[in-house]
Amino acid sequence: MVAEQFGTLAAIYGDRFDLGLGRAPGTDMGTAQALRRHMANGDTFPQDVQEIMAYLGNTADQYPVKEIPGKNSNIPVWILGSSLYGAQLAAYLGLPYAFASHFAPDYIEVALAVYREQFQPSESLHEPYAMIGINAWAAETDEEAQYISSSHKIAFSNIVTNNRGKTPRPVENIHERIAPNVMSQVSRMLAISACGGPDTLRHELGKLITRFAPDEVIITNMVHDPIKRMRSFEITANVLKSI
Repeated sequence: MVAEQFGTLAAIYGDRFDLGLGRAPGTDMGTAQALRRHMANGDTFPQDVQEIMAYLGNTADQYPVKEIPGKNSNIPVWILGSSLYGAQLAAYLGLPYAFASHFAPDYIEVALAVYREQFQPSESLHEPYAMIGINAWAAETDEEAQYISSSHKIAFSNIVTNNRGKTPRPVENIHERIAPNVMSQVSRMLAISACGGPDTLRHELGKLITRFAPDEVIITNMVHDPIKRMRSFEITANVLKSI
C-alpha cells in the first residue's frame, strides 16, 4: 500500500516526495487501534524498510505482489526517529535520518552522534545526512511571534493533561493559562524551537544549526490563524536562506 501510494504521488508530481519511515504507529494508542495498527511482538521494522525499498526499486520482481505504480520510482527513503534505535538503523542501512526534535528532543545529541559515527555507506547514500525538526514561530515583531506561539504551547499542554482538541486560540499571558508543572514539561518537549521577529529568529535558528550541524531542517508550527501561519513560514524561509 505504501509503495503504491507514494508511487502514485511520484507518477503525478515527479520528484517532490521523500518517504519517511518510522517504527511508531504515528498517533495515540486509541486512534492506532481504530486504524487497526499495532506493534508486532517481534520487531520487523528493519525488514519492513528493506521490503519497501525493494518495492520502490528495480528488484521487486522477487515478490509475488506487484506494486503499480511504485516499481522503479526510487523515491528517497528516510528513517524517522526520536531515539537511538532509529539512528542505529539509519546508520546500518546507509539511509538519511530525520530526528523528531520538534517534540522529543531528549536524545538529539547522542542520536546524531551515533548516526554519524556508525554510518555505513550504501547505494542510497555515501555519507551521513541528518535532518532535525525545529518549531519556528515568526512574525514582524518578537511580541507578535510570542503571541502566536502560545497556541502551540497550549496544544502541547493539552497533550500533557490528556485534553486533546483543535488548535487553541492564542493568548496574551500564557503563564496564566498553563500550570507551572505542566509548563515545565511543555518547555522540555519544545526545547528545539525558535521564536521572534526576523533578527531574533535568525539568531535563535543560527544557534541551533551551529550546535547540531544538520544537513537539513524541517520546520513546523501550530499557529491558529492560517494567514499568520503562512507568514511565519515565509519569514522563517527567508531567514534560513540568509544563514
